[in-house]
Amino acid sequence: MSQHLSSSQQPNNATLDTFVKSSRPPPVPVATSQEIRDRGSIFVANIYRTSSPEAARTCINHLKFVVHASKATHEIAAWRCMVLKPGCTGLSGPDDFEMKTGYTDDGEQYAGNRVLKVMQSSAVIDAVVIVSRWYSYGGTLLGPVRFTHIETCAMEVCREFKKTEELQDCITMLRSLDDLLAEVRSQLKKSSAPSAGTPEPSADGIVKKPDYSTLDLPRAKRLITAREQSIKYCKNLLTKQQQQLLQ
Repeated sequence: MSQHLSSSQQPNNATLDTFVKSSRPPPVPVATSQEIRDRGSIFVANIYRTSSPEAARTCINHLKFVVHASKATHEIAAWRCMVLKPGCTGLSGPDDFEMKTGYTDDGEQYAGNRVLKVMQSSAVIDAVVIVSRWYSYGGTLLGPVRFTHIETCAMEVCREFKKTEELQDCITMLRSLDDLLAEVRSQLKKSSAPSAGTPEPSADGIVKKPDYSTLDLPRAKRLITAREQSIKYCKNLLTKQQQQLLQ
């Protein structure tokens, strides 16, 4: 289901006080695009994680009224959220969910739908993309190229969003592989010191969990390969030990 909000439907009473009084932390963008400058116009995109259209509008209002203090000429936005269907709990699987999409042009006619199409082509879900444009009234009209700039900024943050998701998936896999490697090593009952780059037992015998907070995607992929090789090696050793016990 897609929703289009006209400029007149946008909330206009959001102020800094509204967000200061809120107990929730302010929205933080996952990625921000490079600026595009063209004949007096500036374009820049931000992408936020969001779980509902209501949360998407909170991000839009925060960026528009607090961060930009209503100084941007247009805040063009689109969102795609996977939400529970009314009366469903999510326990029955994917059929309990539906995709909610929407966009707002904020005065830049046809622009919001173009941002939504960029999100769809990038398979971005549970996010809102906001492309901000500044220009001086009476300045140079850009014509159709303005849509190219809007789409370019939107595509850049969508790519970064997908990379962030892939990195989180890699970190989740790494933690699972770390647990599996620790289990196999415990079965081997090795007395030698663990190899570099793997969890080391502390003085009290508790395994130290690796810190992946500064990990980038290429290194995460290399670590996954290394963990898989270590597990394979340890399993081979374990098999040999078991065979020797049977002899």
